[in-house]
Amino acid sequence: MSLSSRDKSKSELDNSEASDAGINEHVDDDPFIKYRQHGQDPGSQRNPGPAEKEQEDFFPDESNDMPHRFSRDEKEDEEPLIASTLPESSSSPPPKNDKPVSWASLPRKGQLAILTFARFSEPLAQTSLMAYMFYQLRWFDPSLPDSTISWQAGILQASFSAAQFFTAALWGKAADHIGRKPVVLIGLTGLCLSCFAYAFSTSFVLAVVIRSAGGALNGNVGLMRTMISEIVPEKKYQSRAFLLLPTFLNIGGILGPIIGGFFADPFNNLPRIFGPNSLFGGSDGISWMERWPYALPNLLTGTVLLTAITLVFLGLEETHEQIKHRPDRGRQIARYFQSLLSIRRSQSRYILLNNDPEINANMASENTQTINPNGSDPSEKEASPSDTPKPSFRQIWTRNVVLSLASHFFLIFNIATFNALLFTFLPTPRSSPATSSAETSTSHLSGGLGLSESNVGLATALIGLLGFPLQLLLYPALQSRFGTLRCYKLFLPSSAIAAFLTPLLVRLPNRPWATWPSLVVVLALEVLARTLALPGSIILINESVPMARVKGLVHGVGQSVASAGKTVGPVLGGWGLSMGLQHNAVGAVWWALGGVTLFGWVCAWAIREKKEDENAGTV
Repeated sequence: MSLSSRDKSKSELDNSEASDAGINEHVDDDPFIKYRQHGQDPGSQRNPGPAEKEQEDFFPDESNDMPHRFSRDEKEDEEPLIASTLPESSSSPPPKNDKPVSWASLPRKGQLAILTFARFSEPLAQTSLMAYMFYQLRWFDPSLPDSTISWQAGILQASFSAAQFFTAALWGKAADHIGRKPVVLIGLTGLCLSCFAYAFSTSFVLAVVIRSAGGALNGNVGLMRTMISEIVPEKKYQSRAFLLLPTFLNIGGILGPIIGGFFADPFNNLPRIFGPNSLFGGSDGISWMERWPYALPNLLTGTVLLTAITLVFLGLEETHEQIKHRPDRGRQIARYFQSLLSIRRSQSRYILLNNDPEINANMASENTQTINPNGSDPSEKEASPSDTPKPSFRQIWTRNVVLSLASHFFLIFNIATFNALLFTFLPTPRSSPATSSAETSTSHLSGGLGLSESNVGLATALIGLLGFPLQLLLYPALQSRFGTLRCYKLFLPSSAIAAFLTPLLVRLPNRPWATWPSLVVVLALEVLARTLALPGSIILINESVPMARVKGLVHGVGQSVASAGKTVGPVLGGWGLSMGLQHNAVGAVWWALGGVTLFGWVCAWAIREKKEDENAGTV
């Protein structure tokens, strides 16, 4: 080898070493690259100081509407932005989390708990009425025959949903503009006030007006479904998250009829507690319970609603993406009391926190703007919903949306009509022996089962009692194995079977050993359908939404559609049962209901379930 060749090789080697040294210097200067080479995060090497610990204890629950320092979760959210600047060779794909979804793995459990308690309080108030409605209508006017009371019961039950039909879509649209939380609070407050007013109603007309007012102010069912999808945006958790609402509806359906049946007319039904010379009554008993015999159940359920209003105001976070950064007075008040409790707990161990000027400044300013991890003001990024272009009619109301809403209508129609018929059929007196002996075919069926108020409450509670374990244990397993739409199609026909069998119960002997086991079988068939089909119907509507910004509108229309089913069903059912009682043909209305249920089941076969990758952008 010549001298010039050796000099050239030596020069290239020196340049290569210099280049490597420059890269190493760059790595040493960049802490994120340096620590990532060792599998560490730069923030993990620094222990928080005493002042930071105090501030962390002082603000145990931070959210977007209050000033705060970056939390550990925010640092983790920031890491992908930094990692994207590294060479491709240094980055490795994140490991997949294939752990099975369980109830314990659900995210944001605190927010879900508040929302589900609010959902629980509403059916509690609604179902407590069903246990004593027939007897209350008779108390309004004792001269009315059973057929007229059956018709009035359908009107009274449908009045709440009829008002919801005209306002639910408007509340859904309002929630897209002013936020989800204010609309939920309005709905709970309206229902609470209607409960307290209904407690002292003395006529059928007044009762209908009060329930209609409560329904007009309430659009929460569809809105809560929207909030569930925003609190838990990951689809793998949604089958369980959406299951929470009907599960707590069932719990409310268990406790509501028990409250209504047990505390209805307490002056006469609980004389040792509220009657003359009783535990709480004086020599004449509690007079207002005698004057308003059906007030106590409404006062109790109204108190539960008042508790739900307080929890939502103080604890629930706004979920609308463009509105959740705005200041929330309820959350600010909750944090203020939370900070007072934190100060009292820490006074014996830490120095006084009011020596920290930064904390004082944070607590003093209620309208301080939130700092985002990228250092920008969220109000600068926040775009008003009115600034975004409105989607066209065809973009919103796609074929799948319309079919999902239609199928949901028939399902709710079935549930509402079955309930309305059942709550009137159970307390209706049995037909006379002469009438029963004259009936020679199944087409001639008359009367009801003649159950007392407490037994009607027990039978109504069975619906929720049977549905609770099915929703909590059976549905998640079946949904994960067969899918949402297949479960919906598979179990919906059992409701039609229940409708065909129910009127045949009048042919059984009037003995508990014959009536109750048969009634449990019929109710189990109905509960199987509604428990395993209703969550699927909600999920199908949510998956059919073509774009996230119209979720509130679609779910609001979904509630209007459901309200239409809840309105038309009880009215037609009450009228049909009234005609059946007059002409000894009680079975006709039940069998017609079974036919409508089968028609809705046929409509469900036209729905196409979205694949997970197609749905990822809309949830």
